[in-house]
Amino acid sequence: MQNMDEYDKKLLRLLQSNNKLTTEELSAAINLSQSAVQRRIARLRNEKIIEADVSIVSAAATGIGITCVVDVVLHEGNSRAIDAFKAEMIKCPEVSSCYYVTGSYDFVLIVNTRDMGHFEVFQKGKLMDNPNLKHFYTHVVMDKVKVTYGAAII
Repeated sequence: MQNMDEYDKKLLRLLQSNNKLTTEELSAAINLSQSAVQRRIARLRNEKIIEADVSIVSAAATGIGITCVVDVVLHEGNSRAIDAFKAEMIKCPEVSSCYYVTGSYDFVLIVNTRDMGHFEVFQKGKLMDNPNLKHFYTHVVMDKVKVTYGAAII
C-alpha cells in the first residue's frame, strides 16, 4: 500500500467500520496523539486513499425489496459497445454497481429494485431491449451473508 504504515492501516480499518469515531477515540485506539491522527487522516484524504465519507442507508428505508446479481454478455466486445453499455448503466438508478469483467461475461451488475415487478420493468427496458446485449443471467439474492463497503486493509 502506497506510503502507509501500520498506524495508517489501523486508522483505515477503524474508519471503515465507523467513520464517526472522534480523533480522541481513534487516538486512544491506535496509541497516537490526536494531532497525529488528524494529520494522518488529512493526508489519507488528500492522497485519495480515503475516497469518500458516506452514509450507508438501509435498503428497507429506501424501499428496496430485491437485490439481483446480473451477468451480462454483449454481442460485440468492441470498445464502442462496451463504452455504450457502461454509459447506459451509469444512468440507471437501479444499478448500484457495474463491473466490467474478464471471463465468460462482459459485465456483472448489482441491481436493487422495490419488488419483482420493478425488476421486470428494469430488465425489459435496460437489458432485453438493448440491441447489443446477447444474454443476461439473473441471480436473485436470498440472503446477504457478508457485505462490506470498503477495501480490505491487509
